[in-house]
Amino acid sequence: MTGFGKTVLQLDNRTINIEMRSVNSKNFDFIGRMPSHFREKEPQMRKIAQTILVRGKIELSLSETNSQSETSVEINQFAMKKHFESIKEVAQELNIETGADLLGAIMRVPDVLTAAVSQIDDKEWELIFSAVTEACNAMDAFRIQEGAALQIDFEKRIENIRKYQEQIVPFEESRIQLLRDRFEKDLSGVVDYNQIDRNRFEQEIMFYLEKLDITEEKVRLSQHLDYFQEIIKEGYSQGKKLNFINQEIGRELNTLGSKANHAQIQKLIVSMKDELEKIKEQMLNIL
Repeated sequence: MTGFGKTVLQLDNRTINIEMRSVNSKNFDFIGRMPSHFREKEPQMRKIAQTILVRGKIELSLSETNSQSETSVEINQFAMKKHFESIKEVAQELNIETGADLLGAIMRVPDVLTAAVSQIDDKEWELIFSAVTEACNAMDAFRIQEGAALQIDFEKRIENIRKYQEQIVPFEESRIQLLRDRFEKDLSGVVDYNQIDRNRFEQEIMFYLEKLDITEEKVRLSQHLDYFQEIIKEGYSQGKKLNFINQEIGRELNTLGSKANHAQIQKLIVSMKDELEKIKEQMLNIL
C-alpha cells in the first residue's frame, strides 16, 4: 500500500501544491500537513482519501504559494503593543535604557508580522477538493501498478510451493519403509526377533503410521493453495482474506514438518516455508 500522488492547482492569485504519500498500515491513518486556514476542510479531505485509498498510513501535504503581486503582510498591532509594554516594564525594573532599535526588534517577533491570508470561496474549495481527489487517484493508480507486479510474484510463489509438494510423493513409500525398518531394528535390540508376535507388530506399526500419515495435510494444503489463487484474482480489497489463507498454509506446512520423519521431505518443506515467508513479507502491501 505504498504510493505517491501529486497535483498542482493554479488559482487566480495562488498556486496550491498537493502531495499524497502512503506507507503500509493495517488500518486507515490520516495525517494532514497544511496551513491553518485550510484546517477547517481537513475532515472533507480525509473522507475523500479514505473513500479512494481505503487503508494505509496516508499523509497529505498541502502548501500554498501566492503570486508576487498579491503577497502582503499584516501587522498584529495587539501583539506588537503587548510585546512593547512588556519590554518597557522589564527595562524599567532592571534600570535598562531601551534603544531606538526596540521597534525593529519587536517587528522580528514571529507573531507580529503575519502573511495576509486570502479568503477561499466555495468555488475554490470545490477546485481544491477536486485536486485532492486527483492526487488520491494518482496514488491509487500507483498502487494498482505495484499490486499487479505483486500478484505475478505471489502466483509464482504459490506454484513453487505446489511443485515442492508434488516432489514429496516419490519419497512417501520409502519413508514408510524406513519407519518400518527402524521399528524392527529398535525392537530387535531389546527382544529376540523370533519371539516377536508378527500380527501384533503389524498392528502397532499400522497404528503408529496412521499418526504419521500426511495425506490429510497434503489435501488441505492443496485446497489452501487453490483458494489463495482463486481469491487473488477476485480483485478489490482481498488483503486480509489472503493473509488468513497464508496463515492456514503455514499451519499445514508446520504439521507436515512435524510428521515427516524423512530428511528429503523436510528439505522440501523448508523450501515451501521459504516461499511462504516471501509472500508474508509483501502481504501488508495488499489491500
